[in-house]
Amino acid sequence: MNIPNALTISRLVAIPPLMVLLVARFPGHDQLAAGLFIVFSLTDILDGEIARRRETVSDFGKFLDPLADKLFVLSVLIVLVQEGLVAAWVVVVIFSRELMITILRSVAATQGRVISAAPLGKTKTVMQMSAVTLLILQRPYPIVIPLADIAVGVAIIFTIWSGLDYLWRFRYLIGRLDTARSPGRVGPSAGGPADEETGDAARELGDLLRKGGLSVAVAESCTGGMVGSLITDQPGSSAYFLGGVIAYSDQAKRDQLAVPPALLSRMGAVSSEVAEAMAEGARSRFGTDLAAGVTGIAGPEIDGQVSGKPVGLTYIAVSSARGTASHEFRFSGDRRSNRRQAAVQALRLLAEEARSSARAKTA
Repeated sequence: MNIPNALTISRLVAIPPLMVLLVARFPGHDQLAAGLFIVFSLTDILDGEIARRRETVSDFGKFLDPLADKLFVLSVLIVLVQEGLVAAWVVVVIFSRELMITILRSVAATQGRVISAAPLGKTKTVMQMSAVTLLILQRPYPIVIPLADIAVGVAIIFTIWSGLDYLWRFRYLIGRLDTARSPGRVGPSAGGPADEETGDAARELGDLLRKGGLSVAVAESCTGGMVGSLITDQPGSSAYFLGGVIAYSDQAKRDQLAVPPALLSRMGAVSSEVAEAMAEGARSRFGTDLAAGVTGIAGPEIDGQVSGKPVGLTYIAVSSARGTASHEFRFSGDRRSNRRQAAVQALRLLAEEARSSARAKTA
């Protein structure tokens, strides 16, 4: 538990007293409810800012923050419908969007991925909270009713827009699930490297690199060259793929990718720090615009643990001129499945960075 997560939880704790204030009848109860709503709405800005400044961003926070936002806003809106201060269809639209994104996050979780709040999603939240504040204040101050109506309209527009944005950016998560596989093992099937999901991911990355005039290299440990293989499956990949290093041992990571020995000793080969060092080492060695580093524990499933870390734990880092960032995944398949899922996620992260880097080059 850190300060950002505590602030997020405070929004959940504030829901019951806020609902009581909205249905209570005493002088100033609406003003007090509006003030309370504003104060706890501000925690949504503070928790993210503190997490980034103190480098305490966690998967728990990425999951809990958008959930707290949804419950905080929806609980108040439901009471406002009961009080006759907002139309029920407004809540239906907002709830439908939130349910859709929650399902999308659940699908991502089965693939070992956490979908954090996007910038447009955060803007949507600000618009919704502004509208809710005005809706609360329209009862004691009828003069704000027109402003409340306008704010609700703007909030609805951003709600629908951000929902479509999430669906577009994470459309690959809504692909075909192989029902022949056991539950919990979602991702590439046991087919060849050119199956539907891996092929789509590699093609998307190739198109982005080609259009953006970008080059890429890879540094792989647990995937054993699979990421490079998927990239080079695409015709014309020599135009953007310069090479890769399969650094399976710690010595190879040190010698071939310049990963500091002290870092390996302190953090272990399977860590976000080592993944980032691998990515930076590959980018420096090949002189590319982008590079990915992949390290993890693919298996075998021996007592479910390897060196105190769970099977399926994987770190994927992407390095570019914009900086280096890593992501933690926890895959739940067998050795082969975990390696394939890691490779596909590396392609997806490279594609996201290629899109951002291309925009930065043209800006």
